[in-house]
Amino acid sequence: MKYSIVLLSTFLLFDAYGSLQAADSAGTAKLEIAGSTLDVVFASGELDLPHTKVLDWISRSAHAVAGYYGRFPVRRAQITIIPVAGSGVRSGKSFGYPYVRVRISIGRSATKEDLEKDWMLVHELVHLAFPSVNDMHHWIEEGIATYVEPIARAEAGQLSAEKVWGDLVHGLPQGLPQAGDRGLDYTSTWGRTYWGGALFCLLADIEIRKRTQNRFGLQDALRAINAAGGSIEVSWELRRAFKIGDDATGVPVLTELYERMRAAPVDTELPELWRSLGVAVDGRIVIFDEQAPLAKERRAITAGRSG
Repeated sequence: MKYSIVLLSTFLLFDAYGSLQAADSAGTAKLEIAGSTLDVVFASGELDLPHTKVLDWISRSAHAVAGYYGRFPVRRAQITIIPVAGSGVRSGKSFGYPYVRVRISIGRSATKEDLEKDWMLVHELVHLAFPSVNDMHHWIEEGIATYVEPIARAEAGQLSAEKVWGDLVHGLPQGLPQAGDRGLDYTSTWGRTYWGGALFCLLADIEIRKRTQNRFGLQDALRAINAAGGSIEVSWELRRAFKIGDDATGVPVLTELYERMRAAPVDTELPELWRSLGVAVDGRIVIFDEQAPLAKERRAITAGRSG
């Protein structure tokens, strides 16, 4: 894939508080993704990798997100690449104001292999596809990003279904309520925010598929929310977003599950859930039982939709 890189001396950057600053730039590039435009800015600093390899990674990540949502979530966004000490992809953050942008810090010695196995950029790009909500609902923003990221990559052929389900088996116990839990809206621990939100998404996905005989899933609800204008650029009430998602699937799963889990700890018997889905983990090996009651639903979750 060919890219045009333009060298610039400075570019405009908003800090975490929305203050406009001038910063040194090592070049910019423009990517067209499913009808949307990504303006890529390389902040000053050296990377061992050529910029074209970084652009390949950005394009691959953006196409995975566009595939999951049936479109790229916003019409235009800026991706700022910031070289830092170390290796691998170090951190990321997405913003909707005053314009849509994602900041990603990459270790100066990062390799092509580091970028190929990275999950962080897809996670941040998924954030662009859901409206900004009240801080008490931050769990749904992080939960969707945590849940959708590996599934989007699996649908794009970048991750195996075994990897998706193995990571869920290992990660979701961190999202279960602990002593003193007051529900998702009122318990802002790291585990409940990221993995508790992801657990909400998995439970919703399964229940939507059960009630619709696998005709619809959470992916359809999230596509509808984004298509209705629900992106990081706007602020919505959470119930509004859930109502749009429920209308798209024809079943009120998101609203009902939210009312159950928002202000009270709801325990989930994960071992029984994995048995129903036909997922077993033996060390690093993931084994699927295709005769399990919810095996069809499990397969559909990572198979995805076209269009």
